[in-house]
Amino acid sequence: MRSVARFMMMLSLGVWVGGIIFFSFVVAPALFTLLPKPEMAAGVVSVTLADLHLIGIGCAAVFLVATFLTKLGNAKVLRVLVGLMLVLTAVSLFGIMPQMERIRSSVGGSIEALPHQDAGRAAFDRLHQLSVALEGVVLLTGIASYAVLSRET
Repeated sequence: MRSVARFMMMLSLGVWVGGIIFFSFVVAPALFTLLPKPEMAAGVVSVTLADLHLIGIGCAAVFLVATFLTKLGNAKVLRVLVGLMLVLTAVSLFGIMPQMERIRSSVGGSIEALPHQDAGRAAFDRLHQLSVALEGVVLLTGIASYAVLSRET
């Protein structure tokens, strides 16, 4: 059971961190490069990011349960790190993304068509920056979790 639990911790963390890396450095840039309109790319990014967040929440649940099924010297540290990842992911999914979608809907879908000084665009840009920052912290925390987990005997 212990080896299965450790495998599930590594797998869940790998899926989550790998998904973030693939989404951030491959999927999102490709969509904004290939699709003819930025709002089309934004729509796909919004849907896929929400799915990525749901996968992350599932991975966090698997990881946290697995920490109770095996003996770990750094179990508390790992639970705190993955718990932080979970909280930040939930804030992004349930707090930031709905606000961004409301702004996008209120301006007719195309944020890029608004002038930079527009209040709606400024609010959207701030939320987008916050979203990117949170995802960066989740990624770095995931990498730190890997580092802690790799030290386990």
